[in-house]
Amino acid sequence: MEIRILIKGGTVVDGTGAPAYPADVRVARGKIVEIGKGLVASKGERTVDATGCYVTPGLIETHNHWDGGVWWSPNLDPLPGYGATTSINGNCGFSMAPAPQTVEGKQDVIDIFNYFEDIPEEPMREIVPWDWTKWSEYKASMERNVRVPMNFCAFCGHIPLRLSVMGQDAWTRAATPDEIAQMCDLLDDALAAGAMGLSSNYLDYDKFERPLPSQLADDAEFAALLGVIARYPGTTFQIILDYFMRMSANDMLERFGRLAKDAGIRMQWAGMPTLEYMAPQLARAEELHAQFKAEGLEIYTSFNVLSPTSVINFGRTLVFGQNGNPVWQELVNTPGWDAKVAMLNDSVWRDRARESWNNQFAHSYLHVPSALFLRESESGYGPIGVTLADVMAETGTAHASDALADWVLNNGQESVILKKSWEKSESILNKLLEDTHSLANVSDAGAHGKLFCGAGYNVFLLTDYVRDRKIISIEQGVHMLTGRLADFFGLRDRGIIEVGKAADITVFDLSEIEMRPEIKTWDVWDGTGGRTYRYTRDPAPMRLTLVNGEPTFDRGEFTGRYPGQFIGPVAAVEALAIAAE
Repeated sequence: MEIRILIKGGTVVDGTGAPAYPADVRVARGKIVEIGKGLVASKGERTVDATGCYVTPGLIETHNHWDGGVWWSPNLDPLPGYGATTSINGNCGFSMAPAPQTVEGKQDVIDIFNYFEDIPEEPMREIVPWDWTKWSEYKASMERNVRVPMNFCAFCGHIPLRLSVMGQDAWTRAATPDEIAQMCDLLDDALAAGAMGLSSNYLDYDKFERPLPSQLADDAEFAALLGVIARYPGTTFQIILDYFMRMSANDMLERFGRLAKDAGIRMQWAGMPTLEYMAPQLARAEELHAQFKAEGLEIYTSFNVLSPTSVINFGRTLVFGQNGNPVWQELVNTPGWDAKVAMLNDSVWRDRARESWNNQFAHSYLHVPSALFLRESESGYGPIGVTLADVMAETGTAHASDALADWVLNNGQESVILKKSWEKSESILNKLLEDTHSLANVSDAGAHGKLFCGAGYNVFLLTDYVRDRKIISIEQGVHMLTGRLADFFGLRDRGIIEVGKAADITVFDLSEIEMRPEIKTWDVWDGTGGRTYRYTRDPAPMRLTLVNGEPTFDRGEFTGRYPGQFIGPVAAVEALAIAAE
């Protein structure tokens, strides 16, 4: 059945940054077919009253990790209720394809998603079919097996690329020329099939404190891979850099900026240091960003207007590892509650844990008991609603590590601690909001389900920065969440309210929407026939969200429609068609 909709009486913010204007918008056959004042509904056409509302392009999620979750949580809850219509995945060098064919390689990919993104291992192993080797086969499997309410995009990850070709040697050495050629062939397959580009990672170390395989790649490997990207207009090289832990980011930004410039490709780096403790690194980062822009490199930095949330449980988290506390990370990585209890009661482990606690990164806040809020207890024993410092004072425990160990023993591995968020640098965030080469809304939605819910960060930008503090205009805010992202990622058939574009649209009253508080939902298969939880949010809510002309959020609820498509850069597809002719 064809869905025809007339959105009447709203104010159009078209996604280009141009001034808002009153107009009606007509949708048919999945496209925007007419824009104008006083349009009259035709027979069989639904009219949506948008009086007092903005009518904007659907919001694009710059940086998601729904790669695994889409197989068992295809509703992408709560994104439709936040006006999101496109989700970009395969970030941070982590993607589902290409898929290593060895048991060890496949387990590496699952472990990486599990450790870094809190994607549960059981459904990754049992529900995902893994019926592909190449990225093109992965896309075909997705289109065959998964229906989604949003458009889905994905990068080709550098880490599975290396593991597929090099096996376990990917963790220890540079690639040979023959291995580089094989990686190039796999990347070529991915880009020809519609991958967004290549994503790589120079930030993370795994649960065994090994640098990820992408960090073993030399310049010859990167130059060859970027050369493949250069053959596909509209595709992107994404690199994740380390301003958080080992502070290597500026050196790597300079290295990869040069490589991208030599290859003549666009580059997305994550990202400009926006937290106060990163201030010593900021001047050089800004200098390099400005320098590469001046040299003509199409370089964009991604960012988020919220400080990263650090929620800790003791069954699955990387917070300790990423903050320089490997002994407490050992506890988290140890499977089974009985084994954890033995460790927490072991005096040798406790001695090591105190020493590790004393040597955490100075900026971590983990070493500050008053910055650790005890939020939830699995057993109900408690206390909760207080800080670790309060517990130490109440019990007379001298060391924070011992106090935490006792609290975990009493409360269980699924108990939750909220670590104080790092202070944001509002001055650099305000600069990024004005910078024409910045990409907003790095939300990590789809990841860290037991730690936090990244969905809704898009609405926070519109409410906090546009509505409440009036730092930017509605036109700027919408442009940063729609048209700019569509242009950068090569999604030229959407991202703007314009006749002929795909009808990805959201309608909202700015006074009604909020990033709602996190809540638990028990909808993730746990591998034993039961369900475990993840964090989500109630809808913003938007009045209406359309994806390819079909309502996905309407009248206050998810509609159960799945009109999303697996999409990629339009320019790359056009270039392939021209080459074929």
